[in-house]
Amino acid sequence: MSPSAQPRTGSRQIAALALPALVVLAAEPLYVLVDTAVVGHLGPVPLAAVAVGGTVMSVAVWFGTLMAYGTTGRAARRFGAGDRPAAVAEGVQASWLALGVGVLLGLLGVLLAGPLADALAGNPETADAAAGWLRIAALGVPGLLLAAAGNGWMRGVQDTRRPLVIVLGANVLSALLCPLLVYPLGLGLTGSAIANVTAQSVGGGLFLLALIRETRHLRPQPALIVRQVVLGRDLLIRGAAFQLCFLSATAVASRFGVAAVGAHQIALQLWFFAALVLDAVAIAAQSLVGAALGAGDADQARDVARRVTIAGGLAAVVFAALVVAGSSVIPGLFTDDPPVLEQAAVVWPWFAGLLPFAGVVYALDGVLIGAGDIAYLRTTTAAGALLGFLPMIWLAYALDLGLGGVWAGLALFVLVRLVATVTRWRSSRWVVVGATR
Repeated sequence: MSPSAQPRTGSRQIAALALPALVVLAAEPLYVLVDTAVVGHLGPVPLAAVAVGGTVMSVAVWFGTLMAYGTTGRAARRFGAGDRPAAVAEGVQASWLALGVGVLLGLLGVLLAGPLADALAGNPETADAAAGWLRIAALGVPGLLLAAAGNGWMRGVQDTRRPLVIVLGANVLSALLCPLLVYPLGLGLTGSAIANVTAQSVGGGLFLLALIRETRHLRPQPALIVRQVVLGRDLLIRGAAFQLCFLSATAVASRFGVAAVGAHQIALQLWFFAALVLDAVAIAAQSLVGAALGAGDADQARDVARRVTIAGGLAAVVFAALVVAGSSVIPGLFTDDPPVLEQAAVVWPWFAGLLPFAGVVYALDGVLIGAGDIAYLRTTTAAGALLGFLPMIWLAYALDLGLGGVWAGLALFVLVRLVATVTRWRSSRWVVVGATR
């Protein structure tokens, strides 16, 4: 039965795609949270070093995210049109692109670890520790991007079981290695970096093996790779706006002291964790909206959009309630340093209050990405960064407003994107049917 002949999408099908995606999305940030908790008990300087090094590595994560999202949308449209081999072919070429970009970024990370750490860290001790961590962690970038490409095409063909097994297995292995390497073996930050590389390399290798088993047509097709790069340029620009914001936020937080950047690291990693967990609904939207539009069913695409928007908002409200309930406990899981805990208390109301609005934004992002409406997302995300986030956090630095000012910038960023995505969703201008857009 072709996808277009299947029964109409309902809440159960959304849940069937979203729940496995939730585990996949949560696995990496859960490992990062474990890593942050393990390193946090080494002291404030190692915690700040991981904050700086992790921010640099987030550039690679950004490349992986845009690669996965772009591949999902393209593969889903072809799958919806009844052409699974063409959907898998998108994964093959995306994997070649991932390997090339991953090797390049890994080499740059190793070579530029020192200058990057110096630029972001607030003091020489933090910079030196961050550079040492980054030189090792950068070696995992090729595996990270291969895993992203694999996730992308598998989501496009609505296969969420294999990504679940691969990602969960790799990250559980690394989560077990991290405390072992850091404490009993006495490797400290080096152990943390090795555990990161292990998870990313094992995961990437397993996704590559799954692709080899799926198809014999594995040769690179430069024309298709170039087309993917061109089609992904709007995702790249959109992702650049995110990275500019978060790199600037870490740089500004670092200027407020070691305790401030340590608290910012804890809150930011929890924010990323919440974002990726809530993105499970958006992943289902990408796959189902893309498939519906590829099959020519505009009404089904609109129905999926409505359902995932409601689901994303409700899930975010539940998450926000948990954050509020755990305000006196959660920060202490990551550090016992009193100044860091004091700074975390400044961030917490912003963190909890923004989540319900962010849940709606993430869901609608998934709808528009699945529909291939990336140019609109590019423009509105850049506007949110340039008109909201960046002016506010640099004003916070100039006026010495502390972490509250930094997170006020994040609030403006979310607000601009909320207004933009809801307006687009209600207009239906994103509904364009066909195997390609």
